[in-house]
Amino acid sequence: MTSATDQVLAIPLWINGHAYLTMAPAFFDVRDARSGEVKRRTPLCGASEALAAAGSAQAALADWAARTVAERAALLLVLADALAGYGEHFAALISEETGKDAGSAAAEVDAALALLRDRDSATDSRGGSSAAKAVVAVVSDDSAPLLGPLRHAVPALLAGATVVVKPSPKAPSAAFALAELTAESAFPAGVFNVLHGDLKAIEGLCVASQVSRLCFSGDSALGARIAEVAIRYDKPFVD
Repeated sequence: MTSATDQVLAIPLWINGHAYLTMAPAFFDVRDARSGEVKRRTPLCGASEALAAAGSAQAALADWAARTVAERAALLLVLADALAGYGEHFAALISEETGKDAGSAAAEVDAALALLRDRDSATDSRGGSSAAKAVVAVVSDDSAPLLGPLRHAVPALLAGATVVVKPSPKAPSAAFALAELTAESAFPAGVFNVLHGDLKAIEGLCVASQVSRLCFSGDSALGARIAEVAIRYDKPFVD
């Protein structure tokens, strides 16, 4: 017998500029934070998917790093305009998966737009300028599923790095939807990738030689646990 949960679609990864489907060994049920209804399923990926995402980012790195800051900033502005056009949709996704009220979800979208439009993010204290010519992995929790990853990704992208974003399995949709918009905004394939999963995915990013550093945005207690994983694999960590 097929259950209702089995009929819920899994959210894809985003690798090399397109949706990437995988046969993950397990899935996490993404529920509406208010009703409890299962809305979608997050594939809990591991080392092979992490290596695919990191490899895609590495392949795109030389071209992206060769562009000027102005060229990279211009693409982020195009992405911001695209995000603004879907602002209500993103706010609805955030609210559904985190339980934030409409005003708080909309405020997160507005903050993400401001960050995408801020060229000075290239010299952000999180080390954007030092991320040039690197593949940066960004892990975030579900407290700010859109803004959280961008706090590290935007400075890195402006500096010439390519990124692999690993959102919380509880709230994966905003990151994936943003990845779709990067394609609409003429981002080169591989510059912005999305990997889904939990600890195994993070370990996969730490194992991947292409990844120069692991960044985290979210709860400090969770960040400390992820830092322990990075230290175990001798991967530079930034929170």
